[in-house]
Amino acid sequence: MIDNPSSIAPEYVRGIAPYQGGRPISEIAREYGFNESDIVKLASNENPLGMSPKAKEAMLVAAADLGRYPDGNGFELKAAISKRFSVPQDWVTLGNGSNDILELAAHAFLQPDRESVYSAHSFAVYALATQATGAKAVVVPATKGLGHDLSAMRRAITARTGIVWVANPNNPTGTFIDAKEVKAFIDDIPHQVLVILDEAYTEYLSDKDRYNAFEWVASTPNLLVSRSFSKAYGLAGLRIGFGISQPAITDLLNRIRQPFNVNSLAQAAASAALFDDAFLAQSRRVNDEGMQQLIGAANSLGLEYIPSWGNFILVKMGQAKDAGMQVFQALLAKGVITRPVANYALPQWLRISIGTREENERLITALGQVMPALSARLQASA
Repeated sequence: MIDNPSSIAPEYVRGIAPYQGGRPISEIAREYGFNESDIVKLASNENPLGMSPKAKEAMLVAAADLGRYPDGNGFELKAAISKRFSVPQDWVTLGNGSNDILELAAHAFLQPDRESVYSAHSFAVYALATQATGAKAVVVPATKGLGHDLSAMRRAITARTGIVWVANPNNPTGTFIDAKEVKAFIDDIPHQVLVILDEAYTEYLSDKDRYNAFEWVASTPNLLVSRSFSKAYGLAGLRIGFGISQPAITDLLNRIRQPFNVNSLAQAAASAALFDDAFLAQSRRVNDEGMQQLIGAANSLGLEYIPSWGNFILVKMGQAKDAGMQVFQALLAKGVITRPVANYALPQWLRISIGTREENERLITALGQVMPALSARLQASA
């Protein structure tokens, strides 16, 4: 007799360690006795400007009709994406955040006898989505600069490979791969293997680095490009993302997605945010300026960092095995939330999101206070 029904779940599901996001402001306020308004959160790569004004206005209009189900096919948002990016509407899959797109793809293309290839130090959801399907994770060591080793990833692909994942820019390291290199890699992948190109941070790229992966989809039937509205567009709380792929893949993802996976508010806000060019430009400008602030602070404090193409920077806090967690805890006591990345096998590092100028200054001041006090412990090698 089975006393606990959870015991009949597959072992690979019972073994999943749930995703841990950045700690919320309300939780830190309760734990440390702060007013929420006094806490700076630089932990979750959110847009410090909040949401686009046009998106907010559209969301409030949509709120008047919340007694109705959302459009399950997302016609208006798909039309907006089609217009903005010059792609056919039947290339578009909508998701409850881009995480939803990634997980839908995993359930469609992976199973216990398949393999999933991704780089070390890449987005945690790749591992979670892989494990949830029972597939084997093939984790390819990163480059010396903590980026994707595409040559090694190509060699890791076998007849059992179902998906290969590439994040560009990568989270949590912030590394970037040149468009020509990415395209050559994708073109070399066997067509029975799905390539997921995760572009959650692409809006932060400079004009020099920008490329259009959507154009590659027409000639690449095994390519799925994933995008998010949570970062530069500032809609993290609404959970909205989308994927672009040929109709055969789109049809497959739509067969397994939840019927109303994207709510009405998210659809309306995203449709408007796509065309708020002034807000997007302001978000890039604030991010570029903030990045220079944090790079300057890291240099002043003698801290190693990884050059980043995203809206965050990965900084090494010392030689001690738990240096990242030590500094994370010390900063929490100062009312500043960052992100330790030991779960990415980077226990000496902190990922710090770019905030407003004032938020960045709070972080820099706090770092200047805690680093000297922790200096001896941070340099310990044991």
